[in-house]
Amino acid sequence: MSDEEDDIILSELSDDELVLQMHDDLYDGMKEEIEESVNILLDRGWMPYDVLTKALVEGMRIVGIDFRDGILFVPEVLLAANAMKGGMFILKPLLAETGAPRLGNMLIGTVKGDIHDIGKNLVTMMMEGAGFEVKDLGINNPVENYLDELDSNEYDILGMSALLTTTMPYMKVVIDTMVEKGMRDDYVVLVGGAPLNEEFGKAIGADAYCRDAAVAVETAKEYMAKKHNQMSA
Repeated sequence: MSDEEDDIILSELSDDELVLQMHDDLYDGMKEEIEESVNILLDRGWMPYDVLTKALVEGMRIVGIDFRDGILFVPEVLLAANAMKGGMFILKPLLAETGAPRLGNMLIGTVKGDIHDIGKNLVTMMMEGAGFEVKDLGINNPVENYLDELDSNEYDILGMSALLTTTMPYMKVVIDTMVEKGMRDDYVVLVGGAPLNEEFGKAIGADAYCRDAAVAVETAKEYMAKKHNQMSA
């Protein structure tokens, strides 16, 4: 095999070939190639929303499936998500201009006493990759941080993560406070983190427990689809 065959010239690919190549490049975490390809498609007159959905979101969907099935692991998914971010950086201002539809808005943060953030960051990246707008509160959040932010902006979903058995119960504090304030029903509450399980999610009153970032995206999409159906019914 010659070296030439290894070197794909992105600008010479047809639209369909380029989109498939972008799926491969995302999978391999090739940030510069993704940025170049996004610009090529935009130069060819593609709508920013089409670049997002057909190239980036579809590519991350494939990454998500292989992550869920144990073919890809966290470091590889972080690389893919980072490549996605490169593409999103170019598209975000254009999407805002064209008023492209978002799937929904999510607020996410690790609970008080817990400073783990890799899982949370992965969920944030994958959710953005799927077309959600995500605000990340970071780590060690008391109940006030969540409620103040939910009050001050429009959100559909609240995501909380914990990696310690000692901080898990704090999720219930947040949900109970939401119930007290009469705002619990306004949001889909998703929880995740290594020590959690489905029973725990149910016991504290969350809508769903998400085993990993791929499941979080699938679950969020299902809830938003339900919400849209109810609104149009």
